[in-house]
Amino acid sequence: MTLTLDEFRERTREFLAANAVPRSEPPVEWTEIKMVDECRRFHGALANAGLGGITYPVEYGGLGLDKGYVEVFNQELSKYQAPLIPTAISHGMCLPVMNDFGTPEQKARHQSRIIRCDEIWCQMFSEPGAGSDVASLAMRAIRDGDEWVLNGQKVWTSGAQYCDYGLCVARTDPAQPKHRGLSMFIVDLSLPGVDIRPLRQINGSSHFNEVYLTDARVGHDCLVGGEGNGWNVAVAMLMYERVAIGAGGSGAMSQSMGSAKLIEEARRRGRDGDPVVRDALADLYIRERIQKFIGMRIRQAAESGKAPGPEGSIAKLNAAILSRQASDVAIELAGACGQAWDAANDDADEWASAVISAPAMAIAGGTNEVQRNIIGERVLGLPKEPDPFKGQPWEEVPRS
Repeated sequence: MTLTLDEFRERTREFLAANAVPRSEPPVEWTEIKMVDECRRFHGALANAGLGGITYPVEYGGLGLDKGYVEVFNQELSKYQAPLIPTAISHGMCLPVMNDFGTPEQKARHQSRIIRCDEIWCQMFSEPGAGSDVASLAMRAIRDGDEWVLNGQKVWTSGAQYCDYGLCVARTDPAQPKHRGLSMFIVDLSLPGVDIRPLRQINGSSHFNEVYLTDARVGHDCLVGGEGNGWNVAVAMLMYERVAIGAGGSGAMSQSMGSAKLIEEARRRGRDGDPVVRDALADLYIRERIQKFIGMRIRQAAESGKAPGPEGSIAKLNAAILSRQASDVAIELAGACGQAWDAANDDADEWASAVISAPAMAIAGGTNEVQRNIIGERVLGLPKEPDPFKGQPWEEVPRS
């Protein structure tokens, strides 16, 4: 029997009270490995409680409910700290793409396991020579009987070091123009020939990775969306990514560095009467509210059955701008303590971390420039940038 929204809300509240930490309590400090373990536990418990995969078909491990139930769940979840970062891509991008493009056999094999977090997935798009222009990628996949042999390098692959599978776009027909000769593959990251190398970031973490594929073999049944349709699958995944980044919340870096936290900090430091600080905080708060309204609009469109569109780029661009703005306000409040602090102050480094981490939001999920191009072309109707090699076979286009 389907639960009413009120019954679903009550079940969600009971689950979160037993399995998550209220935001009113001190922040939970998870190491990356610990968070992955806790994430698997949390999603497993969520599925056991009848709350996992809310909108996905029952036959593939979901609940088969409409997106109104997702809104209720997210409203209650916003009151808690939960270890969800390791599945941001797995659940936010790979799972919906699998639902949209996967074969019945692929869905039966993987979808319920993704929902339960028995499998964590990543996306493998960017390459050293194909960042903003993903369609120019060079990773090759060559058919060999019932298998495909993959060779090449991916970079900036979030979370690959703890993921089980990746959705990897590769070039299967270099004689086609760059957007047409691509295919999407499911890659088991434990396969021979897959080498994952974490990249050390300026903030000290190693969230991103280089992934080298050397004669890595995947079955023909690992094709997602069919041969030659990889660009359409990739575009859908990128749209889901931008929606996940931009419509998931205020966009102002994180719950710990949004306007509410900064207003509290301004009061603590006696700067809440400073007109310049007050103006910056008011502007940040207003922009956060606007971001929430953009997110509501996107989620309402999704509830009506519409696929993610260019509005995801609006949300993602605004989230990146908000992230930088919040870090600017934070470092203004911190003053010199944002650059050097007493070693005994365990929390002081969050200010410096906020500043050096904020620019990443302008790159992840497509740069600000890419988002502005999409908005200009698909929302404002502006002409596309000229491409002198449009329609030419990929193998004939000059590359450095």
